[in-house]
Amino acid sequence: MTATATATAMAANTSWNLLTSRGGGGGGGGGGRTVLITGVSKGLGQALALELAKRGHSIIGCSRSQDKLDSLRSLLSPSDAADSPHLLLNVDVRSNSSVEELARAVMDKKGVPDIIVNNAGTINKNNKIWEVPVDEFDAVIDTNVKGIANMLRHFLPPMIQRKHGIVVNMSSGWGRSGAALVAPYCASKWAVEGLTKSVAKELPDGMAVVALNPGVINTDMLTSCFGNSASLYQAPDAWAVKAAAMILNLTGADNGASLTV
Repeated sequence: MTATATATAMAANTSWNLLTSRGGGGGGGGGGRTVLITGVSKGLGQALALELAKRGHSIIGCSRSQDKLDSLRSLLSPSDAADSPHLLLNVDVRSNSSVEELARAVMDKKGVPDIIVNNAGTINKNNKIWEVPVDEFDAVIDTNVKGIANMLRHFLPPMIQRKHGIVVNMSSGWGRSGAALVAPYCASKWAVEGLTKSVAKELPDGMAVVALNPGVINTDMLTSCFGNSASLYQAPDAWAVKAAAMILNLTGADNGASLTV
């Protein structure tokens, strides 16, 4: 199957219904909330941060690229950065100690986040599994799976203490199906789905952790798989409008769900 045909099939099997009609959890029209987004410096993470900030919410973002964080900071706070409600930090989610430092800084400066979006992710170069370099396979698992585990390890305890909070683990259509040449990525996203459903059973009433398939979006990651045909799909900023509404309307009733934007 061609890349374009694969994407079309994925899109055809996607439910695009938004959950904007739900009550509770603050909804999209409530007061400003604090949203922590990993992998915030580009792609879906950046688009979501900008959209949520535009809606009046405070962004805590992390990324490994200081240059891109600086660029995002100027977009989020074009005037006086000293008065900005946002906090951007250089963090590697693959490192437990780095995430531990992030948690310490966030609790000290912002308190417990209302929403966490575990967005940081990477994909292997198109290759059959026996041709994927060991380091590349490890990078996918360390970022996509262990990165989320590190975030949960350090942020869930204070959220549970408050019995309040929503965690969104970014999944994929390839976390619910299989595809040739991206087996490491598919394996990592299937792991995200299983991890999410299991952690959901460990949370108190009123909290939720969900796996969210963003759909097929024109990002650098999609380009690495589909090449030029990636440009046929929606841009991250258009996606972010729908995703922000959906995330802001999540409630405890969604705990353990596998959702799609």
